[in-house]
Amino acid sequence: MDPFEALYGRKCNTPLCWFQDGESVLIGPKLIQQTNEKVKMIQERLKTSISRQKSYADQRRRPLEFFVGEHVFFRVTLFTGVG
Repeated sequence: MDPFEALYGRKCNTPLCWFQDGESVLIGPKLIQQTNEKVKMIQERLKTSISRQKSYADQRRRPLEFFVGEHVFFRVTLFTGVG
């Protein structure tokens, strides 16, 4: 499994890992085991980084409640031209 597949859960559509016709590819069980371990490590690290980012975002986020009759200010940014 390549890193793209480990991250996104689907095969990459680039020709980076394509082999020529008739070319034999030797993959031993040790190489497969090492690759599986690295994929699991990548997925664990992704989970920890996602949870860390979520905890940082949740600290700054606060629930907003509006009631009928309250005045609310909105900030509107106008885009002029193509930047």
